[in-house]
Amino acid sequence: MSERIVDPSLSGSNGEESAAELALRPKSLDEFIGQHRVREQLTVLLQAAKSRGASADHILLSGPPGLGKTTLAMILAAEMGAPIRITSGPAITHAGDLAAILSSLVEGEILFLDEIHRLSRPAEELLYLAMEDFRVDVIVGKGPGATSIPLQLPHFTLVGATTRAGLLPSPLRDRFGFTAHLDFYESSELEKVLERSSSLLGLSMDKNAVAEVAGRSRGTPRIANRLLRRVRDFAQVNGSSALTHKHALAALTMYEVDELGLDRLDRAVLTALIDRFGGGPVGLSTLAIAVGEESETVESVAEPFLVRNGLMARTPRGRVATEAGYRHIGRKPPTGTASLFDTQAE
Repeated sequence: MSERIVDPSLSGSNGEESAAELALRPKSLDEFIGQHRVREQLTVLLQAAKSRGASADHILLSGPPGLGKTTLAMILAAEMGAPIRITSGPAITHAGDLAAILSSLVEGEILFLDEIHRLSRPAEELLYLAMEDFRVDVIVGKGPGATSIPLQLPHFTLVGATTRAGLLPSPLRDRFGFTAHLDFYESSELEKVLERSSSLLGLSMDKNAVAEVAGRSRGTPRIANRLLRRVRDFAQVNGSSALTHKHALAALTMYEVDELGLDRLDRAVLTALIDRFGGGPVGLSTLAIAVGEESETVESVAEPFLVRNGLMARTPRGRVATEAGYRHIGRKPPTGTASLFDTQAE
């Protein structure tokens, strides 16, 4: 898949970009912008744990990519004064991999497990016992002579992050003492994020430019910070140290991010749906082939944003374009086009 300026999955693909993102991460709950209810709940949970001199309960953070789940895990470690170990579900292919990580933890350490919904079933079952009883059973030997040796673990806090909480089995979800769902940001909150980031980067950015970038950031701080760096690059190449509204418009136009935050792939999906398939309904795989992308890419990257903004709808018969979708790409909606309110969701 070609690189997308608004694709939150691409963080870490470039060393300089990753370093910049890391530098912009807030270091405490007080610095963290947005997610007010989650911050309040975490503050109470951490203060109570510290007053008892104990590890915090296991925490599950769910929500779309780019909203700050990893940042919150790092903040939790900083607030508790504890070391943090970071890994991900896909990286743990065998139960033994997880057992090795768990057995090397120290008292009070935080284990951050990203994409926990992609953990293998054997590792998942091992995690049940570790979370509840702080113990793992290590199997020594093979066949009839195999022996199970119980290994006691230090008290630790598991912080799991997932973009698809519905894929977690109930036994795993029930073992988390606290579950938080992160929501998309309002434009006003993203403006605060951009003002903080531009200050940390030593940039001068006018309020109109801030509002323009915030409005095209899809409610996601990670995307807002990435677009900010692209506007900075554009202004720098054009010999300006200040980021104006004119620079923001020109840079975002060059990178094909429109006024709603749609990029090349989003518009390709919407245009194909309307121009090639008469607005639908059409199946996901057929739509993906039409735009030259994998079905999973269309479903996980482009479709959620189009549906959330009422430009496309999912129905039992397939994907359909809404009246707003027609108008957004400059097409006249035919009579009877589905609206966001009269389309039965899939």
